[in-house]
Amino acid sequence: MNDPRTSFVVLVSVAAVALSSYAGPAVAHAGTGLAGGFGAGFAHPFGGMDHLLAMVAVGLWGAVLGEPLVYLLPMVFPGVMVLGAVFGMVGVPLPPVEWGIALSVCALGLCVACALRPGVGTAMIVVAVFGLFHGYAHGKELPSAVDPIGYSTGFVLATGSLHVLGIGLGMAARWPWGMPALRAVGIGIAVTGVHFVVQAARA
Repeated sequence: MNDPRTSFVVLVSVAAVALSSYAGPAVAHAGTGLAGGFGAGFAHPFGGMDHLLAMVAVGLWGAVLGEPLVYLLPMVFPGVMVLGAVFGMVGVPLPPVEWGIALSVCALGLCVACALRPGVGTAMIVVAVFGLFHGYAHGKELPSAVDPIGYSTGFVLATGSLHVLGIGLGMAARWPWGMPALRAVGIGIAVTGVHFVVQAARA
């Protein structure tokens, strides 16, 4: 276990198992009302494993893809997420949102695991579509929040922070052992995404 590559892969594997076991209650978006304010909005993505993993995966994938997508993807996701929130608030119909969120975790994890390198436009569209679903889920909840503007601001800033975290982790790709380790992280995210998909199917 003195080899840092071995230690990293073991750590990732343990984390993936832990995330899969924890994921059960994290997928619900019942729209039953949210505590208002900036603090509640900032904390929310860290309490929902589906959102957290998708947002970190966006940063990871951007780091794998390099410039300009390492900058563009973390801008596209929260930007379209705001649009999705507006759609949710006014009731624009979308396909089942829980499916979209669950598939986002699975698909973004696979993008990292397979080190997919689509064109700039394609990568931005993929991230935008998933950002729309994540925003829509919370837009439906916003009208019942005490302070929807503060909540939205906190949520968007937390999203950006998670993207930055993913980019930071993605910098490991610079080392010879980094890319295999990041692929292992992507596999862990994708496996957890499959768990969310199963939950969405049972709902």
